[in-house]
Amino acid sequence: MLTKNKIKLITSLSQKKNRDELGIFVAEGTKLVLDLATFFHCSLLIATQRWFYENKKIKSDEQIEVEDNDLKKISNQKTPQGVLAVFLKPKNQWTKEFLVQKLSLALDDIQDPGNLGTIIRIADWFGITEVFCSEHCADIYSPKTVQATMGSLARVKVYTVNLVEFLQICKNELPIYGTFLNGENIFDKQLSQNGIVVMGNEGNGISAEIEKSVNQRLLIPNFPAGQNTSESLNVGVATALVCAEFRRRT
Repeated sequence: MLTKNKIKLITSLSQKKNRDELGIFVAEGTKLVLDLATFFHCSLLIATQRWFYENKKIKSDEQIEVEDNDLKKISNQKTPQGVLAVFLKPKNQWTKEFLVQKLSLALDDIQDPGNLGTIIRIADWFGITEVFCSEHCADIYSPKTVQATMGSLARVKVYTVNLVEFLQICKNELPIYGTFLNGENIFDKQLSQNGIVVMGNEGNGISAEIEKSVNQRLLIPNFPAGQNTSESLNVGVATALVCAEFRRRT
């Protein structure tokens, strides 16, 4: 039975302070829930009778069968998809030695949850398994971000760090790439198979403090050269272009 206390708990998870305090987050939809359940501990699973019948193998600490109308009371979606799950947040850890061998992303104050989720999804597509978020990025575990990852959060480890300190630690052993209007054409520049690619804030780009750690400046050129076009690319689109070019060279 879906009690008032359970409804109160789940609706409270729309706020970051409650997600942080309890160490849990919400996911909705069959594909997303099944993807996350493979990697994360599911503490609560709420679904319709039909959903439970069609998905018998998923494990959780507690299961509650509900009607469609009950799901509407707790869902963050206009049209609930038959299932809502509460997962424990993972406790991801990183080491510098591990990063030296890989290509990773660092996000400087990405504000839009949809952009953040899309970038995590892009990282997953291009085999980038580590994403480092500044402390002022949108929350990784907000319902909108989780939904936008389309399950990629299960395969990509995401960390919230002091980005200035993190890049200072890494910059002597790794190339730190960043996109700028005065950078070198990414399609002409030699790129390494490892390093950290910094993507900047939607409105302000890479901050001056973070820029100090960037030792490889990149430009995504517009076409044709010299012609007026839009002022900038959406950060998700820019991330996809950059990741694709790095992977094309491998």
